[in-house]
Amino acid sequence: MTSSSAEQTPRWSTAEHVPAEEMARRQGIRPIATIDDLARPHLFESDEELDDFLADLHASRRAGAA
Repeated sequence: MTSSSAEQTPRWSTAEHVPAEEMARRQGIRPIATIDDLARPHLFESDEELDDFLADLHASRRAGAA
């Protein structure tokens, strides 16, 4: 069954739209200046936890390629 009127994308009110740059400014988010900004020391509690994560990541990528 087809509709006689085309589906339209909802329009957002310009009063509600806030550019991403403005949202970042309001939230105090700053650009990444160095690669060190991305570092998360102690993200994994142990080397074994990191190894388990990497093994799972590798397996999931291989499964997606099959």
